[in-house]
Amino acid sequence: MSEDIAISVRNAGKAYTLVHNQARHTTLAEAALERIRHPFRRQNKETFWALRDISFDIRQGDVVGIIGRNGAGKSTLLKVLSQITQPTTGEIDLWGRVGSLLEVGTGFHPELTGRENIYLNGHILGMRKKEIDRQFDAIVDFAGVEQFLDTPVKRFSSGMYVRLAFAVAAHLDSEILIVDEVLAVGDTDFQKKCLGKMKDVARSGRTVILVSHNMAAVGNLCNSALVIRNGQLMFQGDTNQAIAFYAQQNASIARTHRDPSEFRPKWARNLIRSATVRNAAGHEQGTFLMGSDIRIDMTFQEDAVGPLGAPVMGIVLNHSTMGIVGGVNTRMTAFEPQRGVYHNGTMSCTLKRPPFLPGTYSVDLWLGDGHADVDCLLGFVTFDLETADVYGTGRPPAQKLGVIFLDAEWNLDANPDEVSTRENAAVVATS
Repeated sequence: MSEDIAISVRNAGKAYTLVHNQARHTTLAEAALERIRHPFRRQNKETFWALRDISFDIRQGDVVGIIGRNGAGKSTLLKVLSQITQPTTGEIDLWGRVGSLLEVGTGFHPELTGRENIYLNGHILGMRKKEIDRQFDAIVDFAGVEQFLDTPVKRFSSGMYVRLAFAVAAHLDSEILIVDEVLAVGDTDFQKKCLGKMKDVARSGRTVILVSHNMAAVGNLCNSALVIRNGQLMFQGDTNQAIAFYAQQNASIARTHRDPSEFRPKWARNLIRSATVRNAAGHEQGTFLMGSDIRIDMTFQEDAVGPLGAPVMGIVLNHSTMGIVGGVNTRMTAFEPQRGVYHNGTMSCTLKRPPFLPGTYSVDLWLGDGHADVDCLLGFVTFDLETADVYGTGRPPAQKLGVIFLDAEWNLDANPDEVSTRENAAVVATS
């Protein structure tokens, strides 16, 4: 085993026993009476494998993201790595002290003050009193609750509670830090603060394992990632490749194989036979990152009326809650196929880095013949957009800004006054 390995997992699996017909009793007497009445009743049990045959190594100082859909087994894997539960099969070796934040606020007592809960929660997370004493001021400053430090946390707002809980966990002094969805807590400003803290932890050389549905955070923080699906490891490697693999695996293939007649207006001819949404590499996909190229393919075939003489393709994009967000067709972009007799064919439209914010979008497909519209499928295909670091700053645009993100260039036409050496030092110290 290499000396720089921090975590080694070999053929790890975790199984749970599910009981389907177990009677629920509120008292011990009821349970005993049920046992007397039905001594030979068998329970219907099922073995459920939350993890199966997972193997990987993580090197010291690596920041690794774990991504996957809900129920994929990510949290179970973190619990096994954190030694909260033991694997059913396989082996897990850890080199270094492990700190974990799997549920913000675990170990807080509502009757105790913020000050008392810092020590209580710190001890539960594995910190010694001297460590808590050393980090105390930093924890309080990070949480921003100094004014309420001696108030019982039951009187804290939910935001204050979350900030204090994260602050304690974020200041764990451990070689391996395991965190689960902590970047989704609090308001927008605090989430940015959490992201900055996680960057500091990563730069300190500690090994970090992060589970998050925020692809922008994973892409910005992690140098590699694992993709988990149905309890199995599907991919391990470069973060961007892992995110692309995850998006492709999430493709909603069923969306693009529905009966077109259900989406066709009564006036339209039966010409559009199928449509798919694909990524830049041509692979069918249903989930994309913001700023990704999106290709829409539409196949057509002549009907009883006859073939087409000049095929025209048009698309209209609709946000799931905000309505139409944009549209384009071959007429307005001067794409004119050669006139002739078209019995069938496939037309494609590639949207180059569409400026849409996260959400679910449906596509209205239009087929024309010259200047006449001849067929239409309304909302026949759909796709999802997920958050991405489109500006490369670690600060993706907020979804509350509307439907699109803006690709802007900035300029400042002004000259600042010169400042003294002392003033300049003060500015640097506070920045």
